[in-house]
Order: sequence, then structure tokens, then C-alpha cells
Amino acid sequence: MSNDPTRPGMTAPDEIPAAWTFFRQWLKNPRAMAAFSPSGRQLARQMVAQLPVGAQRVVELGGGTGAFTRALIERGIAPRDLLVLELNGELYQLLRQRFPDAHVVNGDARDLAGIVGRTGFAGPSGVDAVISGLGFLAMPRQLQKDILQAVFSVLGPDRPLIQFTYGPSSPIPRELLDELGLNARRAGVAWRNVPPARIYVYTRNRSTPIHAVRVGDSV
Repeated sequence: MSNDPTRPGMTAPDEIPAAWTFFRQWLKNPRAMAAFSPSGRQLARQMVAQLPVGAQRVVELGGGTGAFTRALIERGIAPRDLLVLELNGELYQLLRQRFPDAHVVNGDARDLAGIVGRTGFAGPSGVDAVISGLGFLAMPRQLQKDILQAVFSVLGPDRPLIQFTYGPSSPIPRELLDELGLNARRAGVAWRNVPPARIYVYTRNRSTPIHAVRVGDSV
């Protein structure tokens, strides 16, 4: 039998402890986790393939066990140019151990603009891309809006938010996309992921600036 860790249902030996940590966190709070197991390598490769040409400074939301983080580094993003945000405390500690040279932050995606500002992560032209493992489908509309506002306040012009979903269509509803002036493009399907996942790329479709809503601000 093949030991290829990229096959469906197969996990590389060094990934087993991380996968168990992820599953324990899912058991504690299923609604806060996008899935009960970490994203597979096929999905991670397809996500990072959507990075714009020449991308250097990348933000990852919901780092989990580091499936996308590892794929970004393998793609050529230097760890020092990678900001990984994880709200779950145990997963945050795991990411810090696995990627000591990356900027790993225990924080809320709604506070992304503040985190980027405090860490000095974005250059004058902003962040080149945001890759998200967040479970947008399970979020209330206002939370979706707050996160999107924060994301597009730090992204540079024409730079993308790359998101996956287990649903059949965009996890961001059309009315919210229209309100924020965003375009959605389906970029592919990772059929071998468990469960299969669709990839979407979101960009601004107008020049109106999007201002971040900081955690605790009134809306």
C-alpha cells in the first residue's frame, strides 16, 4: 500500500499530533472551527497557487495546524514575510512551535488592521494577499462584514483575499459583496480534500476605500 501522504485519508506521521490537537479543539467548540480536521495538502497547494505574481508579504487568517503556512513557505514566501493569525490559544502555541520565524499572532481577524499596524507588517503598498481558513459559512453577517472590512483595509490595490468553503457557492453572500464593492471568482475545487472544498478569490471592484472596524467599535 502506498504511503503517499497526499492521498485522501492519509496523514504523514509528523502531522498526526497536530491533527489530533486540531480535532480536540473542534470537539471543544465545533462552531468556531471550519472543519473537524486540518486542510489537506491538495487544498493548500491550490490555495497558494492563487497568490498574485510577485507576492511577498502575506497574511494568513485562521492558521490552524499550519497546512497553509507550510504551503506558503514551500511556495517561496519567506517566514519573516508571513503574518499568521490564530484565535485559538492551543493552536496558536502549536503554530509558534512549528513556524518560529513567522509572525504568529494570537488575535481576532476583526482586529487585523490594528495588528498589522502594531507589528509594522505591511509596507507602504499594503499586504500582497490574505489567505483565509476561517469558517465564513458559520458566521453571522455582521461578523463577516467586520472581517472583510479589516482584510481589505490592509490589502494593497488589486490584491486578493483567497478563501475556501465546503459549501456549493461563495461563503460570502452576494448582497454583502455588493455592499462592500467586492468581486468573487471561483478558482477551483480540491476534490481530494476531506471534505471537498471550493476556492474563491475576492478582490475590490471599485476605488472606494474600505475602512476597518476594530474589535469593540460600535457598528
